[in-house]
Amino acid sequence: MSIQSNSRIRAAITAVGHYVPEKILSNADLEKMVDTTDTWIQTRTGIRERRILEQGATSDLGTKALEMVLKNRGIDPEEIEVIIVASVTPDMFFPSTACIIQDKIGAKKAWGFDLSAACSGFIYALVVGTQFIETGAYKKVAVIGADKMSAITDYTDRNTCILFGDAGAAVLIEPSDDPTIGILDHVLYADGSGGCYLYMKGGGSLYPATYETVENKMHYLYQDGKSVFKVAVIGMADVSEEIMKRNNLTANDVDYLVPHQANLRIIDACRERMGLDASKVMVNIDRFGNTTAATIPLCLSEWWHCGKLKRGNTLVLSSFGAGYTWGAALVRWAINNPNKY
Repeated sequence: MSIQSNSRIRAAITAVGHYVPEKILSNADLEKMVDTTDTWIQTRTGIRERRILEQGATSDLGTKALEMVLKNRGIDPEEIEVIIVASVTPDMFFPSTACIIQDKIGAKKAWGFDLSAACSGFIYALVVGTQFIETGAYKKVAVIGADKMSAITDYTDRNTCILFGDAGAAVLIEPSDDPTIGILDHVLYADGSGGCYLYMKGGGSLYPATYETVENKMHYLYQDGKSVFKVAVIGMADVSEEIMKRNNLTANDVDYLVPHQANLRIIDACRERMGLDASKVMVNIDRFGNTTAATIPLCLSEWWHCGKLKRGNTLVLSSFGAGYTWGAALVRWAINNPNKY
């Protein structure tokens, strides 16, 4: 799986898209809801505001993001062969959100499925999608990261309600005839013993919905913030450094770190371990908060659309999430600057 192995079919990101809801929930708004302050939130997380989807579900976020992908690539929905949706807030247990999006978008020839890896969901899904391309089985795979976190957030809990927002973002993966371009390497990890620090207990087969589960707020996410922060700082930094060493890269070789947007202090620790200047880090947590599976593709789409992300740029994608799950991917950007189309 190393950058040096160029004999196999190379998978590359060929289009990006994103969608964020119009409603803004600012720190000032949260000051009226819980015992917190704008200064406290910004100092500890780097977040100023986040977006909230008032009507609709995760599939609506993902559908709009995929619509932008199709428009940017200039293809018809029926050309999509596989749809992978990374999310912890599916519309429902079944059918999958991938199937719902497939119907909404009109991708009649595609099959798909959902993947649950929390904040690492997009990187996990990107790696899975890459395998479909590299084996030659498919030529157009859509990978979507989308979460309506407001649906599982307790807005009376000041420790968690300040963190999360809603968004959807997507990429299209296709074969590349340039072996130096595309998804070059990845490292993925999981440690189930960390599950007790970040989870949502209610709603599954262990604790089906009852009056008691609702009364005890078991259908909201729970996070032991201090415990998660400690391991996330180490995990994201370690895995980012690992993928650089595996591929003999220095800080000068990396154009951008694309980190999961959970906490600005975690991002800074990861950047410092990699030896990167702040200008080489994609950060939008201040405007959107933690949108879970959507954070990394949302950064990619924003940076590309504003002309900052250019063909040939070397990117390190890095994440840490519930599970615990964490990982990194090494990507060499394949899409021309938008103003060159």
